[in-house]
Amino acid sequence: MKKKNVLFIMPSLFIGGAERSLLGLLDYFDYSRYNVNLFLFRHEGEYLRYIPEKVNVLPEMNEYGTIDVPIGGLVKSSKILFGLFRTIGKLALHIHTVLKKEPAGVWMTMQYNSRYLLPLLPKIPGEYDLAVMFLGIGDVLAKKVKSRVKVTWNHTDYTTLYPDTQYDLRIYKKIDYIASVSDLCTKQFLQVHPSLEDKTVTVENMLSIDLLRAQSEEHIDDMPKPENGVVLLSIGRYCEAKNFDNVPFICKHLINMGIAVKWYIIGYGNDEQLIRDKIREAGAENDVILLGKRSNPYPYVKSCDIYVQPSRYEGKSVAVREAQILNKPVVITDYPTSHSQLTDNYDGIIVPMDNKGCAEGIARVINDKNLQNKLIQNTKENDYTNSSEIKKIYDFMEEVNK
Repeated sequence: MKKKNVLFIMPSLFIGGAERSLLGLLDYFDYSRYNVNLFLFRHEGEYLRYIPEKVNVLPEMNEYGTIDVPIGGLVKSSKILFGLFRTIGKLALHIHTVLKKEPAGVWMTMQYNSRYLLPLLPKIPGEYDLAVMFLGIGDVLAKKVKSRVKVTWNHTDYTTLYPDTQYDLRIYKKIDYIASVSDLCTKQFLQVHPSLEDKTVTVENMLSIDLLRAQSEEHIDDMPKPENGVVLLSIGRYCEAKNFDNVPFICKHLINMGIAVKWYIIGYGNDEQLIRDKIREAGAENDVILLGKRSNPYPYVKSCDIYVQPSRYEGKSVAVREAQILNKPVVITDYPTSHSQLTDNYDGIIVPMDNKGCAEGIARVINDKNLQNKLIQNTKENDYTNSSEIKKIYDFMEEVNK
């Protein structure tokens, strides 16, 4: 039987939940039936070395590396035309936000970056039975890829992205399926685009348990535990969604309750300085530690006492799932999709979003060893890999006949 050709598209493979989810998905693919290709806008990121050997990584095309780099660098380099088009896009974005009185969030900025560069981008080579834009704006998939079936992925609460909805709608009409990482994310997407209901489907994040557990055995020595205290850990990009800027104040509430804690945060991003400023403001320099990037976060998860995801919003946090796979007590805030992430008081705890309420919820888990043991035991009785979801990927190719 002739193998079918599949293409996945990603901006890069820097540290992130979506990136780890893609690696998990690739780990479960049946390579006896499918030729799997990966196209990266930039061949950069700590997770490049974890791409399965059977995946064919397409050659880098320098034009695509201009989408998410600073405009100044393009203007100073040989890519002056790309810098000019990006500048025009930035001006168009400003006009859009002024006229429509809409905020220019990350998603809309990405839309305008990609939209104005699109005429300069070459076609991605090859013909495919299935092409997937796994992270980011779907216009490259819609207009630069030849594929029988096209799928784009939604990893978060779409209602929080503040997109140019009309532009997204025009792109989604050229796509066969829009996959979201949870039923609630699908529902939230349809609140904005109800006309696309026939194209939407839920595909849960797939995680490689063998890879995760093997990597968790690596030795670390930069996450010391306080004497007679507790180590808390959070992982994520340093951005508004993750709410790390409130961690210092949550931590101080815990300390004021008489609980000795060290709260470590793995990640990177534009909000790093904001978080450091908040650490100083709270006087938590010795209590909240930014570890920065870690290509292998799993030894840290294994070594922590409690994993905390204090987010303002999430799609379905990969880091939370990974902490559960490593049998850690998990605490998450009551963001809109929290109840699709875990079962409260069964395999994790959902705490209030406000700083004081969040601290009190974490303190409850710290002080109740029986509760901790129950949470740990229940994670051992569940399969969080979602490996069966790979069938939905195969089904995409079977259900669309062109």
